[in-house]
Amino acid sequence: MEYKDYYKVLGVARNASADDIRKAYRKLAMQYHPDRNAGDKQAEERFKEINEAYQVLSDEQKRARYDQLGSDYSNWRQRGGSPTDFNWGQWTSGGGTRVDMGDLNDLFGSEGGTFSDFFRSIFGGMGTAQAARTPMANQQPVRITLKEAYEGTTRQLTSEARKVQVRIPAGVKEGSKVRVAGAGPQGTDVYLIVEIEEDERFERDGNDLRATASVDVFTAILGGEAEVETMTGKVKLTIPPGTQPEQVFRLAGRGMPQLKNSHVKGDLYVRLKVQVPKYLSSKQRELLEEAARIKF
Repeated sequence: MEYKDYYKVLGVARNASADDIRKAYRKLAMQYHPDRNAGDKQAEERFKEINEAYQVLSDEQKRARYDQLGSDYSNWRQRGGSPTDFNWGQWTSGGGTRVDMGDLNDLFGSEGGTFSDFFRSIFGGMGTAQAARTPMANQQPVRITLKEAYEGTTRQLTSEARKVQVRIPAGVKEGSKVRVAGAGPQGTDVYLIVEIEEDERFERDGNDLRATASVDVFTAILGGEAEVETMTGKVKLTIPPGTQPEQVFRLAGRGMPQLKNSHVKGDLYVRLKVQVPKYLSSKQRELLEEAARIKF
């Protein structure tokens, strides 16, 4: 039997966090998903491999068992042992229990495809007896912009030759699950796992947003206005005289909406950047030199 390096499949380190594993899986699953690679058998096989790796590394018990096996197998190879002579029997799930392939496909969803002999032998008996009676939901990543997360959006899901319009509500976060009832194989539910693209204007912190704005040094000293980007357009921010560089201003209610109540929104925090001019006119220099001579 061939040893499967699931960490290598997902491109993560062996000490990767659950969040790192989840992010790596989502990125690869989106890249190799059958809907994006129609007719590409290599992509289909890669997608199956990615799903299999994630089923193990995302499960605390399966990952612990796999890590123990990996350490044992690695030590065996370092001692010059051959993969064909490795004692797989001691690692076979349930002392050699074989689980029917259909049960595993029901458990993890048909999108995962056929599981390898390695998976069936090592993990086939781990918690399948009860769970296999009720097919689990399928999961698919869905990528949206921060603007779409603010406003809410729709995506079209194609499943078993039918198309379903899915509403993604305002306020969803990275990792939010959107349930699509009965849209999967055999009437199972499908969960869309939300991925939110980075926005060059804003950094999200829960329901709050963080941004920057710039003013010239004269506005910072004398006061004035700064133009600030918000999710609904530009607004004018009042800059009081004597504003310091990196000072943060709070714009209440200009953040992201709450998921369950889109009328309630977080805040927007704006960090002010003060721009110092590289070149001054002779008059500007004269006035600044005069101001510098005045004792405060």
